Amino acid sequence: MGVLLTDSGVAFSIGPVTVRWYGLIITAAVLAGYAVAYRRVKARGQDPEHLINILVYGLISAIVGARFYYVLFSLADYLPRPAEALAVWHGGLAIHGALIGGIISTVVYTRRHGLNFWYWADILAPSIILGQAIGRWGNYMNQEAFGGPTRLPWGIYIEPAKRPLEWARFSHFHPTFLYESLWSLAGFAILLYLSRRQTARPASWPNGSILLVYAIYYSIGRFFVEGLRTDSLMLGPIRVAQLVSLALIIICSTVLWRWRAASQGSAGAGQGG
Repeated sequence: MGVLLTDSGVAFSIGPVTVRWYGLIITAAVLAGYAVAYRRVKARGQDPEHLINILVYGLISAIVGARFYYVLFSLADYLPRPAEALAVWHGGLAIHGALIGGIISTVVYTRRHGLNFWYWADILAPSIILGQAIGRWGNYMNQEAFGGPTRLPWGIYIEPAKRPLEWARFSHFHPTFLYESLWSLAGFAILLYLSRRQTARPASWPNGSILLVYAIYYSIGRFFVEGLRTDSLMLGPIRVAQLVSLALIIICSTVLWRWRAASQGSAGAGQGG
């Protein structure tokens, strides 16, 4: 049978105001991520005000980046109806665009306030992947980001109007947003574990290591999940998310290996002296 999804995406309405599930879920993801980051900031003796500022600027930049990235690779869909490019409540936010926007704003903020970007990035990385794990359920409520047809018991029912034309006769599809959500949730636990290792052995895990591990881990999962999706952003015959994921895996793995080798080498030289 699979899971039946019939909700229109509207949680409730109060007069002319309509509150959508997508917005509620994204809000929950932000609050959960903030709660985790706040505890980590306090535990490290840092000023929580910086966290609030980074979060506010980061959210604005992430939303702008996510939408711009999505629209950029979907121009053919938005040129006939340019006003729809602003309708983020209809879905269409790309996580890679959100990360680019959030990272840019955080780099600018930390530089202006004399903070170590990599140190703060490591604090925030577990919150980011936790937010992704929760936020993916917004795709569930919008009936988007699903995969190809499946007869597996956990396949989800997709309304005919939202099915790809080539698979209009199928009713149940892979819940790829669920796969990514579970992958991200496991990644959250891994990053918290590595953060404790970083505190205990800073020479083995220099500043920036947790962010790099996040990028590598998430990209591995996203590469395979993207292969199942029916709504991938495309660059010719190439799925953009797979291309970006592969590039991140290679680049971040190389940087992480070099950083750890250099940090451990410096620590060993210091002890030898």
